[in-house]
Amino acid sequence: MTREAFGARLRRAMDERGPLCVGIDPHASLLADWGLNDDVAGLARFTRTVVEALGETVAVFKPQSAFFERFGSRGLAVLETAVEEARERGALVLMDAKRGDIGSTMAAYAETYLRPDSPLFSDALTVSPYLGYGSLRPAVDLARESGSGLFVLALTSNPEGAEVQRAVREDGRTLGATMLGHLAAENAGAEPLGSFGAVVGATLGDLSSFDLAINGPLLAPGIGAQGATPADLPKVFGDAVRNVVPSVSRGVLRHGPDTSALRAAADRFTDEVRTALD
Repeated sequence: MTREAFGARLRRAMDERGPLCVGIDPHASLLADWGLNDDVAGLARFTRTVVEALGETVAVFKPQSAFFERFGSRGLAVLETAVEEARERGALVLMDAKRGDIGSTMAAYAETYLRPDSPLFSDALTVSPYLGYGSLRPAVDLARESGSGLFVLALTSNPEGAEVQRAVREDGRTLGATMLGHLAAENAGAEPLGSFGAVVGATLGDLSSFDLAINGPLLAPGIGAQGATPADLPKVFGDAVRNVVPSVSRGVLRHGPDTSALRAAADRFTDEVRTALD
């Protein structure tokens, strides 16, 4: 089952296409802005347009599973098609499902997204570690076996996240810092980049008190509509900035359904990120 590790494939895609990750978030208000109905036909049209417009240029797509699940099995069928077509165009697919559970349930989530013969097989998956990092072990093991990756919620951009992620353990470390430490251990010795990443919000400001050098990717939501800009990345991520995968959703998607406008918006963000990192 093993193929080239996700971290190596991600590093190559970022170097060749730029580091931008574009979210596919077909929520009702965006469908309306595009002149589409809030139904399966509108969902399919929206998703197909984004994939066709950007699939050959962006490094990563991040479909938000919830916006497809709300339509039941027909919505999941649209998601399956989008995953397949995005990967056919050379983009990596990071499934934003934020799964987290224990034992056989976590193993089943891992099988859904990380086993190559699954209809929803993705290059990587977002997961929540707040039932204890050890609860993620089935996903970690299957990701290693299948050459996939994980992005673990560590320091998220939503204000409520600090209630948990900045809570202090008995050893004086925050829970967020603890998760970063676990990921650094998973990625030890990996070249050119580990496959186990962290979700770290681009809106969080100075993070110099956290060790972001995990030898793995740092998914950075918050660019665009949430207020962060590409110019903020070096200040937030410091020496780890080369491993940042900036995530933009509405900042690109609001320019649809015109495919040229979608491409221009994605290209603009990619150029701004490259300028900031250089």
